[in-house]
Amino acid sequence: MPVFKPDPVQEGAVAPAPSAAVLAGRWLAILALSALLGGGMEAAGLPAALLLGPMIAAGAMAVSGRGVPLPRAAHFSALGVVGCMVGAATPPTVLGDILAHWPVFLAGVGSVVALAGGLGWLLARAQVLPGTTAVWGAWPGAASAMVILSDAHGADMRLVAVMQYLRVGLVAASAALIARFWVGVPEGAEAPAVDWVPPLDPGGLAVTAAVVGASLLIGRIVRMPSALFLAPMAIAIALHGADLPTPALPPWLLAAAYAVAGWGIGLRFTRPILAHAARALPRLLLGIVALIALCFGLGAALAWATGEDLLTAVLATSPGGMDSVAIVAASSDVDMPFVMAMQTARFLAVLFLGPWLARRIAALVAPA
Repeated sequence: MPVFKPDPVQEGAVAPAPSAAVLAGRWLAILALSALLGGGMEAAGLPAALLLGPMIAAGAMAVSGRGVPLPRAAHFSALGVVGCMVGAATPPTVLGDILAHWPVFLAGVGSVVALAGGLGWLLARAQVLPGTTAVWGAWPGAASAMVILSDAHGADMRLVAVMQYLRVGLVAASAALIARFWVGVPEGAEAPAVDWVPPLDPGGLAVTAAVVGASLLIGRIVRMPSALFLAPMAIAIALHGADLPTPALPPWLLAAAYAVAGWGIGLRFTRPILAHAARALPRLLLGIVALIALCFGLGAALAWATGEDLLTAVLATSPGGMDSVAIVAASSDVDMPFVMAMQTARFLAVLFLGPWLARRIAALVAPA
């Protein structure tokens, strides 16, 4: 079975593949550590605990040199399940809502893209990262898509990957912390008990499998990683709008998808990749934290201007990956359609305008 490997191309000698027994031991360790961290965060009421716990566990194992190959089919299927979850929570009228409130979406999308482009310009000007590599590393959107596109446009995909996945991890963690400790929950409110293993819905699960399978096929045809998330989201919305059977998403399936998505992020932080970017790492972290803080300020301004609650606006302007933001939003009391409409609109803007903007921004700092 093909495996999901980190996007950056690692140089140097290839280490011998670990034996099946060693891999089994590592998987047991990741599962145990994921359960421990995710369960602890869940008990503490932290949103997206089932994403963050596995992400931290996998990252710790990978950086220690004990990473494991995550099957490509498992990772892509997890993205499909998360896409189904977002689609199920998004009304078919979302496109009309975007068009009806286009000034809000234009301002929100344009502001985040401008801040990210400004960060890329600063990193290139300070020679933290070269030219277009700095800009592609700063672009908000689906991280895997940005890494692949950056390579196609001549940037160093290894450095882009480090910055993209550092940002995704930090955004997921900070958004969950904001949701839990800063915005908080209403006084006296209690989280509803979760029935982790409800009665099976064979028909609904068959629809889920069909939608995820279709998204895998679409992703293979268009060769765009983001399609693995966007396609099931669009299909689920269309099924809802046509009053057709929709995907069943029992808690145990969502928990598994969140865990696999977390592993997909954490396993990218291998020791060779971080070593490649070691000199720039402190300044990259500073730049990412500054971008998150500025986007938080944009979220606060958006909440004031639109009347949306603060957490909804913060997640809508968050510069993280759509899939991780969706998981945090699903674990919080927010306006999911608004969050995902803003995130999707921004991704499409970066997808179509990103290459041209990256060249223009890099040209501003190129020597005369």
